Amino acid sequence: MIHVCSLSRLHDTVDQAGAAHVITLITEGTEVERPAAIAPHQHLYLAMNDIAEPLPGMTPPGADHIETLIGYIESWDRADPIVIHCWAGISRSTAAAFTTMCLLYPEADEYRLAHRLRRLSPTATPNPRIVALADQLLGRSGRMIDAVRQIGRGAMAFEGTPFQFTLEDDTP
Repeated sequence: MIHVCSLSRLHDTVDQAGAAHVITLITEGTEVERPAAIAPHQHLYLAMNDIAEPLPGMTPPGADHIETLIGYIESWDRADPIVIHCWAGISRSTAAAFTTMCLLYPEADEYRLAHRLRRLSPTATPNPRIVALADQLLGRSGRMIDAVRQIGRGAMAFEGTPFQFTLEDDTP
């Protein structure tokens, strides 16, 4: 099972989910206290700003970030839940969750996956740069990008409500 949340809900989400793995996508220097249940080698920390285009003094999501994310997900044995979070649980984390869905369901239609993401999280606004890089690395020929454009911006919110999806679902 994959859980998505904000930084402020990280510890509660890990505890409630019984998660053994965490992926953090957050601005470098942001203090993230690793939950006690998460071993250091089971916590992936990706430092990046939530931006779609490079800006001076900021770290945009890069191919190296997404390659690392994909490698981490590929090495996850799926025996225990994973939590993916960013600052607000709206943009970077939902883009990483969408990437994870596309990676784990290689034959699934990207549009169905994006609409499923929208149903699970009305506030989800996946970071377009993360989605574009993942689309390229996963060989999705622009379909991930188009699918996220199709669902549009999520509902305005300061913080997203945590959500989850089950890997065993036969209808991604």
